[in-house]
Amino acid sequence: MNKLLLSIGSIVYISFAFILPLPVLAQQQIVKTITVTGKGTQRIPATVANIQLGVEIEGKNASEIQEEVAKRTTSLVELLKSNNVEKLQTTGIRLQPNYNYNNNQRQLTGYTATNLVSFQLPIDRVGSLLDNSVKVGATRIDNVSLTAEENAIAEAQKQALVFASRDAQQQAQAVLNALNLTAQEIITINVNGANVPIPIAREAMSDKLASPMAMASTPVIGGEQEVTAFVTLQIRY
Repeated sequence: MNKLLLSIGSIVYISFAFILPLPVLAQQQIVKTITVTGKGTQRIPATVANIQLGVEIEGKNASEIQEEVAKRTTSLVELLKSNNVEKLQTTGIRLQPNYNYNNNQRQLTGYTATNLVSFQLPIDRVGSLLDNSVKVGATRIDNVSLTAEENAIAEAQKQALVFASRDAQQQAQAVLNALNLTAQEIITINVNGANVPIPIAREAMSDKLASPMAMASTPVIGGEQEVTAFVTLQIRY
């Protein structure tokens, strides 16, 4: 602190000047880290089939074809229930007119009536049930998708995460060993999750199933599905 006296006549001015120390910047410790992402994969067999099929009829009279569709659909539903299928539900009911267009004139030619149901059952029972469905009146098979059971998918997701964690650790260890460094601790863990496997789709079929050639037993092969997970680790060394 400096003091300065100024005398002007009988008035004395005293001023004080303070010199403050500059703030001391704290040194920030640099944390050395390596970040790696591991991938884990688990393959599981598809054992469950999700199926959509139904009855579709064309005709001149709307009430007649609707009645025929209802009768065939009733027989189809009774068959499915007797086979103890799961998640049975109606997925579509439709009655629509059909037209021809000549010289910009619309002419009614008839109607198309449709009733669709969906259900789930084990893959090893699909072939024979599809054949029997056609026999009782089904004229459409719109979708057959194959997947694993929910509990099997959940277990596969857990295992894929284990594999992904190990893969990330092994990657980090390989790099650090090559550089003569030592891992100290894991700072952050980012679990990107394990994907739900995409159902295996089978080509949809139509009323051609009613032909003699199609009445042979229908083979359905499940195949495998892949569950993949990713885990990212940030490791201090």
